[in-house]
Amino acid sequence: MRIRTADAERDASRISDIYRPYVEAGVVSFEEVAPTATEMADRIRATLSWTPWLVAEDAAEGVIGYAYASRHRERSGYRWSVDISVYVDAAWHRRGVGRSLYEDLVAILRRQRFVNVYAGITLPNTGSVRLHESIGMKAIGVYQGVGYKFGQWLGVSWYGMRLSEPSDPPLEPIAFRELGAE
Repeated sequence: MRIRTADAERDASRISDIYRPYVEAGVVSFEEVAPTATEMADRIRATLSWTPWLVAEDAAEGVIGYAYASRHRERSGYRWSVDISVYVDAAWHRRGVGRSLYEDLVAILRRQRFVNVYAGITLPNTGSVRLHESIGMKAIGVYQGVGYKFGQWLGVSWYGMRLSEPSDPPLEPIAFRELGAE
């Protein structure tokens, strides 16, 4: 398995295919309509301007999973915090793909000088809870009944992790496009 930075043109179609079942058949994502490859390519390009979007690929199968970071909130005081997400093709679950993606993603986020990472997990989702805890994240709160999908109100458990202790004032984060990371 190889992990690399996503390429919007080359990877968007496969990423869209991986994500589609999470939207159409599950409650992991609160999206109700799966994005097209074109929409996914736009998301990848927009994300890569500030934070990483990584793909895991198998030599024979191609892209088998992806992970990315995004702004935690838009207000400037939140700029040291990011949210992270990971999606893995169902055939590759429980084979270390998600954890490998997250380990590489978190290493890059540290180099970018981010201080905090957060992740929201729709409940129940034991596998995702285990994955996030395996990289050092801790449960910090639950939004009870925050999302509605497939005729039910669902809660989201929030996980967080401090990447580093910041200086005062903190060093500015470095945009991914300026980091020169691959």
